[in-house]
Amino acid sequence: MKISPCADNVLLEPVKSEEKTKSGILLPDSASKERPEQGKVVAVGPGKKNKQGQIIPMSAKVGQKVLFKKYSSNEIKVEEKEYLIIEENDILAVIED
Repeated sequence: MKISPCADNVLLEPVKSEEKTKSGILLPDSASKERPEQGKVVAVGPGKKNKQGQIIPMSAKVGQKVLFKKYSSNEIKVEEKEYLIIEENDILAVIED
């Protein structure tokens, strides 16, 4: 099944947080059950229309890893896989490795 976001929406695959810190400290289950704040862009919509009816192109690109507002996402499940849908203006930063 292919999902194509509408307007300025972005489809993300949530990035799970590490269960162990770099120094080797194991995090409790309650820490890993927090809502994700990072995701990998799977698909983007065409963009939002301005008052003149022109589409404003999206700055988010497929494959980018992004940081977004914690409670801005909508969770969906498609074929047993979990995704998040957010608006582009809820993206705070692009993470570069």
